Amino acid sequence: MSMPRVALVTGLPTSFLATRVVRRLLESDPEIQLRCIVQTKSMPKARAFVASLHELAAKRVTLLEGDTASIDLGLSGGEFSRLASEVELIHHCASVTYLGASRDVAVATNEGGAREIVELALAAKSLRRLVHWSTALVSGARRGYVLEEELEAQKSFRNVIEETRFRAEAIVREAMDEVPTTILRPTTLVGDSLTGETDRLEGPYLLILLLLNAPMDLRLPIPGNGEIPLNLVPIDYVIAAGCQIARDTRAEGRCFHIIDPAPLTSRRVFELIASAAGRPLPRGSMPTGLAAKLLRAPGLDRVSQVPRGFLDQLATEVVYDDRGARELLEGSGVECPPFESYVGTMVRYVRDEQLRRRSAHGELHAPSAG
Repeated sequence: MSMPRVALVTGLPTSFLATRVVRRLLESDPEIQLRCIVQTKSMPKARAFVASLHELAAKRVTLLEGDTASIDLGLSGGEFSRLASEVELIHHCASVTYLGASRDVAVATNEGGAREIVELALAAKSLRRLVHWSTALVSGARRGYVLEEELEAQKSFRNVIEETRFRAEAIVREAMDEVPTTILRPTTLVGDSLTGETDRLEGPYLLILLLLNAPMDLRLPIPGNGEIPLNLVPIDYVIAAGCQIARDTRAEGRCFHIIDPAPLTSRRVFELIASAAGRPLPRGSMPTGLAAKLLRAPGLDRVSQVPRGFLDQLATEVVYDDRGARELLEGSGVECPPFESYVGTMVRYVRDEQLRRRSAHGELHAPSAG
């Protein structure tokens, strides 16, 4: 697919995914002009993000004050019409992913945002592709093999985020006959494989926090039985793979899983984290209920109040089909790095982030030894 002249990215600046998509689009095409819809309360942070870009790149980003989940994206009639007349590519990244979010917020942002972005896509006569960033977790608590094209209604979801993101994808799929669409479903996101940078210490980071806050000689048991694959994908790989797939003409009207093709078991992940953290290897296992209480222990509670959702993942044995993604990525040089290659980077980032937070709270009174 030839390069579009104007692209819209939703989710800036609160979505880590959106900030990475913006950087990727600007770097890959020196001519592209970006439009980003930003809520009023987030405008200062969005301006700071744009200011952090290279000067020439920053000039190609226009911030539009609005709300993706509001009617006409919260834009005036003139602004909406102008955007619809010029946009050729949409990357819909705006979504609520935090497991502690209320149902009302998740429904409004995830489902309402999907409806509004579809309305824009239908009105955009020059649109060449709507890229909807979904998640592999729309499969909910389903076990077994999940195909890329499947979106089966679940009897129950493990949390409101999975439920509302499932419905958001369903809304986008309903318009695929009229809108050229590509749906991307990454598995569990972690930070940058090279820098460790991430936006939130949750999910697999709870294992790192648990080890870093435990006594040095304590051999912790593994949450769950430890034998279920834990499919983690670093954000830099997800962005590279997703953008490569989305620009391919063969991707229109299709859905793709972005996964680690050789995921490790949760036991092996925990062992590698322990080794990188300089802690004894884990021994034994513990029920998820007990693990949930342990992950709310002092030192961890300020980081995350909702570990249960991640523990539920450790208990769900599922394999995600990625044949379509592999087909389109073949020969591109875009490959998922093995967890072993970046686990040390993850641990260093979390350790540094903990030190920074403690310092900000006045908890560090003297430099630590070593």
